[in-house]
Amino acid sequence: MELSSLLPTLLGIAWLLPLASFTLIVLFGPRMGKHGSGAAYLATTAIVTGAVCSWLSLAFWLGGYGTKPAEEHGAAHSVAAAHAAAGHDEEAAKESEAAEHDDAEQAHEALPKAYTADLYTLGQFGSLKITISYYIDALTVGMFAMVTLIASCIHFYAIGYMHDELHDVTDHEVTLSNGEHLHRRGRFHRFFQYLSLFCFSMLGLVYSGNIAMVFVFWELVGICSYFLIGFYIERKSASNAANKAFIVNRVGDFGMIIGLMALWGSLGTFAFGDVKNAEGQVEPGIFSQMRKASNDYRLEVPDGMVRSAAFDAVGEIAVDHSAAGNPDAAASEIEARLPEWRSKHVGYWLLVVAGVGIFCGCVGKSAQFPLHVWLPDAMEGPTPVSALVHSATMVAAGVYLVGRFYPAFAPEVLLVIAYIGAITLFLAATIAITATDIKRVLAYSTVSQLGYMMLALGVGGWVAGLFHLITHAFFKSLLFMCSGSVIHATHTNEMPKMGGLRKKMPITAYTMLAGCLAIIGAGVPFLIGFSGYYSKDAIIAQALSFSLKNPTHGAVFFYAAAGGAAITAFYMFRLWYMTFAGEPRDHHIYDHAHESPRVMWAPLVVLAGFATFVGWTVPNWFPLLGGLGVANLLEQARPLGEVGQGVLLPALAYPNEHLSHGHSIHVQATLYAFSTALAGFLLATVFYGVRWLNAEDVKQQFYPIYRFLLNKWYFDELYEILFVNPAHFVARVVAIFDRRFIDGLIDNLARWTRRLASLDDMIDRYFVDGLVNLAAAWTWSLGTSLRGLQTGRLRQYVMLIVIGTVALTILINFASAK
Repeated sequence: MELSSLLPTLLGIAWLLPLASFTLIVLFGPRMGKHGSGAAYLATTAIVTGAVCSWLSLAFWLGGYGTKPAEEHGAAHSVAAAHAAAGHDEEAAKESEAAEHDDAEQAHEALPKAYTADLYTLGQFGSLKITISYYIDALTVGMFAMVTLIASCIHFYAIGYMHDELHDVTDHEVTLSNGEHLHRRGRFHRFFQYLSLFCFSMLGLVYSGNIAMVFVFWELVGICSYFLIGFYIERKSASNAANKAFIVNRVGDFGMIIGLMALWGSLGTFAFGDVKNAEGQVEPGIFSQMRKASNDYRLEVPDGMVRSAAFDAVGEIAVDHSAAGNPDAAASEIEARLPEWRSKHVGYWLLVVAGVGIFCGCVGKSAQFPLHVWLPDAMEGPTPVSALVHSATMVAAGVYLVGRFYPAFAPEVLLVIAYIGAITLFLAATIAITATDIKRVLAYSTVSQLGYMMLALGVGGWVAGLFHLITHAFFKSLLFMCSGSVIHATHTNEMPKMGGLRKKMPITAYTMLAGCLAIIGAGVPFLIGFSGYYSKDAIIAQALSFSLKNPTHGAVFFYAAAGGAAITAFYMFRLWYMTFAGEPRDHHIYDHAHESPRVMWAPLVVLAGFATFVGWTVPNWFPLLGGLGVANLLEQARPLGEVGQGVLLPALAYPNEHLSHGHSIHVQATLYAFSTALAGFLLATVFYGVRWLNAEDVKQQFYPIYRFLLNKWYFDELYEILFVNPAHFVARVVAIFDRRFIDGLIDNLARWTRRLASLDDMIDRYFVDGLVNLAAAWTWSLGTSLRGLQTGRLRQYVMLIVIGTVALTILINFASAK
């Protein structure tokens, strides 16, 4: 079977199996075994089977295209290495860039970038149509493999973690009005029902071949997060967190809708790639309209956007030709004038608006500044939900979409993405160093790491950003599941109450240590390291490369990336030391702590392995698998063309990402990353490991800063003042207006209606009923009077008949005589 049909089939099965699981659990969940326990096994079987299909797809892809990217920079590196050895870094960069450009063109011709086709047409409006379609490339296959594997581990883990839901639950965090705690039925099957829908939604988002379909699954992921974050809906905190996540994401989605409208109205398509229609004609997608092969895949304003922006001029041309009686010539003149308008950058603002609009949706979904406030509160959901949301699904969706839509982003939009990412990574990292809730530390860590990914994408590091997305997914899911194991054993989230748990929970302790080493990028420089060592180095290297070409902006990004690495190492080992090292702080908690059951720790071991080696690349000399690695896989999906230079900001220039692999940049980046991470680790060790310094003393000395960070930069309070309170004020005003004016008007109308009804009742009673009653009384009286004539005597009746007959005869004769 050809890859063009095999891959869509396998990935389609992996996508639809969780939907089948969701449907069956909805229909039969409570009857699936005792207390619905079979729902977990059905959901787990579905996602594991999906993982098998996804990894088979990955194997077939590698079998078809090899384990290495095309020879796009082999010659470039040899030239660059020669110049670098001679100390000619500028010449190395120039020749490397030229060689890479030539080789990249050959690579693009040799490797098909994606398989795409329409599966079903939902609606067609003239030349515009909305379809269910797929877009499969190396990124799609890699995302499927990552999402399904992590989701499978989380499903197994959740079977043990959620076992309390198999029977009636007494929620000690909810107190009823009578002073008793809430007692409710278990919702075990419902939890796995939501997990299945969540996995189906995320896989559908990755499978989608057009951005309208992406938006549908985008919203479905949001609904699933609402259900899962608010799983303990009776708790006020969980209910608020679910509402907060849903509402904040709608703010970002409003911007995304603007971007969608800009694309739909100007390009007439939502499809990413070119698709053949029923007549066999190729309909150009968004990417090919913005990056044409005839223009060496450089970004240009598409014809549709130029026409839309030059609406007035297009209208004048149409009117002039219609007046001259030659309307058909209008299209030819408009087509002829497109290059002139494009040279004047007509429509470029529309391109920027579309890109910023799409990114707004990513800001909400991936919890970027200023819409980052929802993600830490999402900790109210069960820990398996946190692991899934924070690693492979919802928050990954925003970074994935930036990577998928990358060819359509103008340089100015990428600069916005870079600044948002830099602000986010620094802001969240500083908050994490004061948090004491173990899950909230990891939540702010997620926000910070997502900022890293956005920063990388924003400075032109497409592979670096998505590489970190995949490595982060493994070690962050591991870290959250380890935190859940700790909470499961200690029944508390507060790290100051823990300590010394390494002795009671060795598997959890050492697997979490692997996750901590992976997230800080620990390793032996230039030799080997944990997964984060490779992806974080790639980000810092690209930030350094960008700063060399753009000193005005680039220094900010480089220092943010390097400084963030130090802070990350500090707060992660602060977490590990406070939880597992030292002496127990609460002996009651320590005495009752225990290692989690095998169904929970086995997935931790699996994920610890991936967190360690998923960033590795097999050496090229290794038989069969030489070159196998995530970075090389992503290179096969690299978008066509270069980012280029800005138009609104002409000085803005983006270096080729391959230049960051150069010896001089790579060495500097590695040393910066290693030294900053080492500094953060040593600082955490001094304060929380060997305790040579007292953290409480530092806290008191810098209490204003500590309080500022502890209160999360007061963003919640600021939003309370700027948005929540005004919304409540408007709601109160509307309520008063409704109560006093609208309700008052309706009440008065009702009052007058009652009075009119009373008047009508009087008229009916005294006039209508009175007249009818009077007529009835008269009739009754007349009938009573006439009844006296009925004597019942036959002689009297005969006599009256005779008398009447005689009288009638006389009258007739008398009348005849006249």
